[in-house]
Amino acid sequence: MSEETVRFEDVEAARERIRQYISPSPCPYSELFSQRFGCRVYLKAENLHLTGSFKERGACNKLVQVSQAKQGRGVIAASAGNHAQAVALYATKFGIPSKIVMPLGTPLVKVTRTKNFGGEVVLEGTNFDDAFDHAQKLAAEEDLLFVHPFNDPDIVAGQGTLGLELLEQNPYLDTVLIPIGGGGLAAGTAVAIKETNPKIRVIGIEAELIAGMKASLSAKSVVELPPATTLCDGIAVRRVGELPRALLERYIDDIVTVSEEEVAGAVLEILETEKMIAEGAAATTIAALAAKKVPGVEGKRVCAVISGGNMDVNVLARIIERGLVATGRMCRMDLELDDTPGALADALTCIAELQANVLEIHHNRTFAEGTPVGKTNVELKLETRGADHIEQMTERMRERGYRILNRPGGEPKS
Repeated sequence: MSEETVRFEDVEAARERIRQYISPSPCPYSELFSQRFGCRVYLKAENLHLTGSFKERGACNKLVQVSQAKQGRGVIAASAGNHAQAVALYATKFGIPSKIVMPLGTPLVKVTRTKNFGGEVVLEGTNFDDAFDHAQKLAAEEDLLFVHPFNDPDIVAGQGTLGLELLEQNPYLDTVLIPIGGGGLAAGTAVAIKETNPKIRVIGIEAELIAGMKASLSAKSVVELPPATTLCDGIAVRRVGELPRALLERYIDDIVTVSEEEVAGAVLEILETEKMIAEGAAATTIAALAAKKVPGVEGKRVCAVISGGNMDVNVLARIIERGLVATGRMCRMDLELDDTPGALADALTCIAELQANVLEIHHNRTFAEGTPVGKTNVELKLETRGADHIEQMTERMRERGYRILNRPGGEPKS
């Protein structure tokens, strides 16, 4: 296989190599999302693989060839989660020793799962870049084969098998929405789809805070972005791969970005609507549809790739709360009340009449900066029914004479 590109026949060859090891992921029709977005929506459920993500495709295609070549040395990879588990699983399956370098802050569940799949875990550095550099150093020192998560033709071809499956499962698709981090999945899938049916649009979705591929395609060369913290940690790649960039320059139709609030809302919506856990990166495709950022999909057949479902439960809880805020089902209301007996009870009675549920109360007399003597600040966390309910409640509270110090659900007014 050429080191400079990935061809359609490379993806087909990858499909034959991994066929006996990886079953096709389902691509069911979503009735509720179709009604919601005005198009026929199909969900490519890559989160149902054994390790919980699409990364198995590329890792299997790479490592089965290492095994066939009977290379005695082991392999090493750097990852904060999905790639780590995939490399560990298939290295073990093919009898290859594996070492995985992960950042120190990697959630324990991901470290444990990687170890359970047979990988030797080395914790190093505060972020992925530190882990990546250390893995390359160890690869040189210990004569290990470095398995890159996306800038490798075997990895890209393996990820592209997703595109072949889509064409078999739904050959009449009009648009495929796919998350982009380093670009391996999008590039391989685009090769498979565009070389078969160039009329199918392939739209990449990136996190607004770290849209490396969009920037790199605009610059016509790989651009390194500053670090960013995002809910989409699976695609938070500062420097995309040159191989995927070159392929996407040829094959991708467009790239759109989604905000943190849109992603949080999508994670919640996928969980409630399809009873499916999608990690932040995977939820970007539904986020783009919900935010109407993909033009021309009305009445069309659209596949949203759900690329993975690996998420720490603590992070999931925070994302769900953020999603509730983004969709108007939870809000914060800061009130200035008279510091007299019964004032708080009267305010809570008014809120109860409006059918909002109080989740938390913080009563602040001492540290309420700018609040007059004789007044007190009360911060309320409320369960609501949506944006209209919040607006109705805000208007009613003001009509009753209550001073609201913030935009409910948002940040305090300046």
